[in-house]
Amino acid sequence: MRVTLLAYTPEPDRLVAAAARLCYSPEDPAAILEGLTPGHQKKLLARLRSAGHDSPLEHAAFTFTIEGVSRSLSHQLVRHRIASYSQRSQRYVSEAGFTYVAPPSLRQSPAAEERFHQIMEEIREAYKDLVELGVPREDARYLLPNACTTQLMMTMNARSLLNFLELRCCRRAQWEINCLAWKIRALLQEAAPLTFALSGPACLVRGRCREGEHTCGQPYTWEEAERLGREMEEEE
Repeated sequence: MRVTLLAYTPEPDRLVAAAARLCYSPEDPAAILEGLTPGHQKKLLARLRSAGHDSPLEHAAFTFTIEGVSRSLSHQLVRHRIASYSQRSQRYVSEAGFTYVAPPSLRQSPAAEERFHQIMEEIREAYKDLVELGVPREDARYLLPNACTTQLMMTMNARSLLNFLELRCCRRAQWEINCLAWKIRALLQEAAPLTFALSGPACLVRGRCREGEHTCGQPYTWEEAERLGREMEEEE
């Protein structure tokens, strides 16, 4: 998995703070921006989060490229609807020799791991055979598994990203999208440290789990979140 923060709104912390201040200030926007010192930004953004006044966060947008993830992950990702996505097409791009993601749980059983890889090879060959027999790629792709890798571009605003992190950094999130979420969090905290200072799973940010009776019972600590952030940066 490779995640790159491709582009984002310039000075996102300052912009979000300015949007928040503008709602309650008689000053014009230029004067508001000029008077926003880092200290003022920090106080305003902390107040926003604690008050749940999240609409100013929508003014900052972040665009990522995401590579080497499975179609299983991308199907989960697009459930976050306040976002824009562009994904490599299996209709127009050949998937002969496709790569795939193997779940880590397979390593618990050598027999299961062997069987999984065997099936992937069989699907590769079957896809190739169908195309060579004249079947259009858009139809041959019906053979392709959820494990097949893809690449995509995703743009989300800060408000949607905070919601994404709250849901997908949770221990109960599926392992692949959980890994993606922690990688995205690490990149965001570098690009907009004040906006994403309080970001991550609900147990960490809100002090309570949102999963109800399905809670894992293992709340994150800030120390653990910092360690995960460092690990994700090192992987990149």
